Amino acid sequence: MPITLAPKGQEYMVQRITGKDEVRRHLENLGVVAGGLITVVAESPAGLIINAKGTRLALDLSMAKRIMI
Repeated sequence: MPITLAPKGQEYMVQRITGKDEVRRHLENLGVVAGGLITVVAESPAGLIINAKGTRLALDLSMAKRIMI
């Protein structure tokens, strides 16, 4: 399921990242990798704030929907 459906405050393991190669590489460069742990910190109608490898990232919904947990 995409991370956009996950409740905030819990830690999840990234199963895969969907999308084009450049989108996957961009998320990997930000620290979101398959097998890595991420936490949803906050949600808004515009997107999510996640914690990946000790860094908080703001992602819009279209980018966040590519992260499968």
